[in-house]
Amino acid sequence: MRYIIFLFTFMQFAFYSCAQIKSRTSAKPLVVFVAGDHEYSGESTMVFVAEELEKNYGFRTKVLKASPDQNAEENIPGLEVLKEADLVVFYLRWRRLPASQIKHINDYLRSGKPLIGFRTTTHAFNYPKGHELEKWNAFGEFALNAPPGWGGKANHTHYGHESSTDVSVIPNAAKHPILTGVDKNFHARSWLYKVLPDYPAKGSEWLLMGHAVNPNNPKAIDNPVAWTGINSFGAKVFTTTLGHPEDFDLEPFQRLVINAVHWASGKPVPKKWAGKMSVNIPYRGITSN
Repeated sequence: MRYIIFLFTFMQFAFYSCAQIKSRTSAKPLVVFVAGDHEYSGESTMVFVAEELEKNYGFRTKVLKASPDQNAEENIPGLEVLKEADLVVFYLRWRRLPASQIKHINDYLRSGKPLIGFRTTTHAFNYPKGHELEKWNAFGEFALNAPPGWGGKANHTHYGHESSTDVSVIPNAAKHPILTGVDKNFHARSWLYKVLPDYPAKGSEWLLMGHAVNPNNPKAIDNPVAWTGINSFGAKVFTTTLGHPEDFDLEPFQRLVINAVHWASGKPVPKKWAGKMSVNIPYRGITSN
């Protein structure tokens, strides 16, 4: 009889402990990173961000990468995990994923859950004219409140690889949670993307302004480099046209990114900064391997 009572008590304890563990795990938001960008080593920088979020900020993360390498435009394995994600972070450039993989992204967007996009994600897809998925070339517009792809009528372009960008906090946005602890002025290696005059989409809140340094066009104008908004699916969005690997070594940019993940996932921006990350990922450029 005592053995039966002991066994019953032990089973209750084990069940309660498992329930507690499950509860603690489920309370941690799952952030899924989707990377494949040819040029900026997003497959590596996203790993550093993911590790930092898990180590110091109470998130669960999953990093999905183009396979077998960054130049593989038609395959990012594991996208089915997006159905479990609380937040998806995209760093993509000119992908042509099959319909079976696009479906997972489409389902996530239609759920109205939040997303973040880095730099070349404004032109995440590049399907040929007449392709059944050609509309996805406008991902930047319908998902990120950004121009609908590179070039085109929006004249979405940049001011030269030899240039860089002076970044400043837009005064009216200074109290936005995403800008907590972010220097009012800092210099980024990213060359400035042109998104004006039609983007960011109406209703977006501009956070940071960029000024081209040594541009290839003497008529270069200042352009916003970070904004928030609600996209066409009713989801919270944070978009930045920064994202050169050297940007990820800058503490102001690191804080911007960590804050944005908290904001987008509905968690309070941390009052205490866990400290600067050492990323040290070199700029790769567009390579054939």
